[in-house]
Amino acid sequence: MAISEMLAKVTQYISEAAMRIFGPSDDAYPNTGVQPFTGEPYNERTADTW
Repeated sequence: MAISEMLAKVTQYISEAAMRIFGPSDDAYPNTGVQPFTGEPYNERTADTW
């Protein structure tokens, strides 16, 4: 009984690892891509006038 129970746990552990490795990706990152620059470039001469 103990051997079959241990064998079942080992099989479950390995199969869960294989499903995690070869399964679909679960990343939930947003699809952002390249963002265009819409600001103004830094200029030292105009920054010191504050």
